[in-house]
Amino acid sequence: MTEQRNLLKAERVAFILDKLEQLYPETPVPLDHKDTYTLLVAVLLSAQCTDERVNQITPLLWQLADNAHDMAMQDLERIREIIRPCGLSPQKSKAIKGLSEILVEKYNGEVPASMEALEELPGVGHKTAGVVMAQAFGEPNFPIDTHIHRLAQRWGLSNGKSVAQTEKDLKRLFPKDKWNKLHLQIIFYGREYCSARGCNGTICEICHTCYPNRKKPKKTLKP
Repeated sequence: MTEQRNLLKAERVAFILDKLEQLYPETPVPLDHKDTYTLLVAVLLSAQCTDERVNQITPLLWQLADNAHDMAMQDLERIREIIRPCGLSPQKSKAIKGLSEILVEKYNGEVPASMEALEELPGVGHKTAGVVMAQAFGEPNFPIDTHIHRLAQRWGLSNGKSVAQTEKDLKRLFPKDKWNKLHLQIIFYGREYCSARGCNGTICEICHTCYPNRKKPKKTLKP
């Protein structure tokens, strides 16, 4: 019996695109939100917290305030009390109130459609800004979270030395018009089939198809 060969990088890219499109033809944003402002706050809250937990908490937060003008006027402790289950509540509550105040002062309460402007807001890093640009404004972006960082290494698409390097590698490999959807497709696949504990780089269909000869678990570097 002839041993199957590992796929070349171009073959892996084509297979991954095709497989993810089969599995996830629709990619709804997993964080519940009403507009760009509530998406920004929800993404900020999702740092080191599950989307499910964020979606449980945000309805309570929106009852308190669901726009920058109202949030800027809220008591910091009240915000912190509501978002406590999401973790890191001291930092996140300060960031939510602080960014809301800046949005009111500089942008008339609106969220700016600019990576640079978003990254200047308290608590808004490169990934959060990228998600907002991609999902709220439709600007091509490839935000890298832990799922994508890990899977990019398992699939031989990046060496995983840093999140910035992973982003650069994936942007180079995949068509620009696929980035926004692919970002979510990879997250969905990682959660369902290729989680940190559910697959070690040899088990799920994409890992096994791309590397049928891989015998040992693929060690991945944390960002």
